[in-house]
Amino acid sequence: QLQLVESGGGLVQPGGSLRLSCTASGSGFTLDDDAIGWFRQAPGKEREGVSCISRTFKTNSADSVKGRFTISRDNAKSTVYLQMNSLKAEDTAVYYCARRPYYCPDDMYPGYFGSWGQGTQVTVSS
Repeated sequence: QLQLVESGGGLVQPGGSLRLSCTASGSGFTLDDDAIGWFRQAPGKEREGVSCISRTFKTNSADSVKGRFTISRDNAKSTVYLQMNSLKAEDTAVYYCARRPYYCPDDMYPGYFGSWGQGTQVTVSS
């Protein structure tokens, strides 16, 4: 069974950068035909969509991260990345990746996605 594994989180100062990775694990599985979304959930808040990349490399992002976060994929490595620059305290959350077939929905409703990873903590603090 395909599982997604997130990595790359940590503690960073405001204005700093992190790169998160989402990798498919499980023998023989690839992400080539999937859209992959990054989500985040802060304490006491609902899970929200951050960025998504489709099977055809089309991307969309939440307004709150546009110009700061970049999503990309390397199908040869079955990995999707989230490059996060100019981090702010309000970016602090557990970040998750998830998959769905082919295309990113216009609204990143978490219910459209499956195969959720366990998440990686991102903390932005001085």
